[in-house]
Amino acid sequence: MDQAARGAAALKDSNYEEAITQYTAALSANPNAVPYYIQRSMAYQRSGKYSEALADAEMAVVLAHRRARREQIKDAQLRRGIALFFLERYADAEFALSIVQRLDAKEKTLQVWQMKVAKKLKELEEGDERGKVTAVEIPDVEPPSTSTSKTIKSEAVKSEEPAPPAALKPIVPTPANKIKHDWYQSNENVTFTLLAKGVSQSEAKVEIDKDSLNISFPIKDSSDFNYSLDPFYAPVDPSQSTFRITPTKIEVTLKKATPGIKWHALEGDHDPSDPSEHKTSIPSHILAPKTNEQPPAYPTSSRKGVKDWDKVAKDLTAKKTTPGEDGDDYGDLDDFDGDETTRFFKHLYKGADPDQQRAMMKSYQESGGTVLSTDWSNVGSKTVGPEPPDGMEAKKF
Repeated sequence: MDQAARGAAALKDSNYEEAITQYTAALSANPNAVPYYIQRSMAYQRSGKYSEALADAEMAVVLAHRRARREQIKDAQLRRGIALFFLERYADAEFALSIVQRLDAKEKTLQVWQMKVAKKLKELEEGDERGKVTAVEIPDVEPPSTSTSKTIKSEAVKSEEPAPPAALKPIVPTPANKIKHDWYQSNENVTFTLLAKGVSQSEAKVEIDKDSLNISFPIKDSSDFNYSLDPFYAPVDPSQSTFRITPTKIEVTLKKATPGIKWHALEGDHDPSDPSEHKTSIPSHILAPKTNEQPPAYPTSSRKGVKDWDKVAKDLTAKKTTPGEDGDDYGDLDDFDGDETTRFFKHLYKGADPDQQRAMMKSYQESGGTVLSTDWSNVGSKTVGPEPPDGMEAKKF
């Protein structure tokens, strides 16, 4: 069993000092292993060494960003937020946890820690330093150098000369045809990432406008690389939007002008120059009803697949064209055999709106004639089972 595995086993057994020892040994061999810092941060925190826990968490954040590992960034920021909480830096803890929420709102422990932090912040008096944010998303921490090796000492080998430093490999810029992009969103922000290595921070230009984004930078053996989004799916707030350039990517955080709007794409098809678009911060293509969407599919246990209840209701409604002889306007529905109860149900169906008609047909057929519901919101998303009267039971044929 290697040192990291021993550390994990000790952490699981709540033997935190042993876990710290084993992860420290593992990091001496691999000083840039993000998971080791995250796990040792947890061991430090649970043993009450909160400053050490924060130092490990911040180192993990920096290294995870260098590798652009979203899951590791989230885990490191979570450990960072917890360490800041125990150091009574509550506003900074809230800031770190907000990054976790942006990356993964379903993180299972996030809500618990957010509630703890919110409670502490509520108890603070105005002007308390613990309620002021001083942290930044990526801590100003210098990661360990991989170019030097440590001298190893043991009983067998008293000393060794350090190995000569390995030459750092220069970053090879990404060719223009290999540059890709990705994006994700939260209720407040849209994060756009251009995956391009070796972009010069001094030569790159990133322009964020209300309705557009333009990125340009020089590429070796080529002219400038240009990427633009115009117009955005929805407006953004340029003053609250930011960007950063790392050795491996350009990351742009766009602040939504109207929080809560879900972007279905990065770009929209509206015209920002149209005066009517400026009456509201929500473009017309978002407010306009979508007429080309397919009707929702509803769960079914039928071997024939999903049944189109809209079509069933439409077909039956199409029959109601000829008034009945007695003036009740039942139309062709009166051609069906049945007693007065049946006539009542036909009359009820005739006067219902399309959603009620779908609900009646679906509930009646799926329940074997034991349920008749007009509430589509209740029966539309599930299979309606039989509900026979008291003293009777439903049988399958």
